[in-house]
Amino acid sequence: MEFRQLEYFVAVVETGSISAASRRVHVAQPALTRQMRLLEDDVGTRLFERHARGVRLTVAGRALYEEAIQLLDDRAQIKARLTALGSGLSGKLSLGITVTHLWVPEVAQLMGHYRTRYPGVAFEVFPLLSGPQLERLREGTLDAGILYLDGPDHPGLETQLLQHDHLILAVPERSPWASMPPSSLDELKEADFVWGFRSASPVYYDRMLAHFQRLGFSPRVVQYGADNITILSMVAAGLGIAIVPSASSAHPMPGIRFMRLPELDRCDMPLWMAWRSSNDSPALHNLIGQVDEVFG
Repeated sequence: MEFRQLEYFVAVVETGSISAASRRVHVAQPALTRQMRLLEDDVGTRLFERHARGVRLTVAGRALYEEAIQLLDDRAQIKARLTALGSGLSGKLSLGITVTHLWVPEVAQLMGHYRTRYPGVAFEVFPLLSGPQLERLREGTLDAGILYLDGPDHPGLETQLLQHDHLILAVPERSPWASMPPSSLDELKEADFVWGFRSASPVYYDRMLAHFQRLGFSPRVVQYGADNITILSMVAAGLGIAIVPSASSAHPMPGIRFMRLPELDRCDMPLWMAWRSSNDSPALHNLIGQVDEVFG
């Protein structure tokens, strides 16, 4: 029994005759008659009773008609689901984003455009620091990540540069620095700093420290925070000042003043998208295809 024969059978039933069905399915009448006889031979019983004006279903024919309708509907639904999966119109996509960049306009635009264009995809976004993102990408529990990397070459990963970031100073609004901004890092050598842990984002941490070493600057760290949002909340509480990515200012926080310093502008912090080379998900590649539209 073939789906093609079931389609012909349904056409015969619904039109009431072989001749009318042959016109509907665009198959010559003798060929259609032969296919119906083959179908009856296959199921082992008569499906039609022939009469002068056409055909009438037997009991077995009525049962097969109900089953054929269901089988053909199921096949159409399966084909539609597979087509949607194959073209990335459905499925699942997990994306990690550094906490700092969740509110960056380009990142928000990328997520918004993807959701609008592919509403059938279950789109999961995880706020993760760069270190945990790399681990999950390599484990295969994350499809793609927006994170800090030290360059394009990472075994097992494909990468695409999104944009260049730099560093910025964050001080409490009620601190003396808010009314008398420093002009250089040297003025901050006695200030209390809130800092992050290297394990959270090794690339970001090492790149920042290397830049400070070239400048001969060593911050006096008195407090540590798990991520930039935590660090900034500590700054707002007056526990110290901090140096964070300039992207942090895309989501202003009450009680904080952001300031640019020429020495911090010169510290390049490139933001990348990364995904596993072996990941052939159409939903993922549709997202990658939108990166140039947003960040290009």
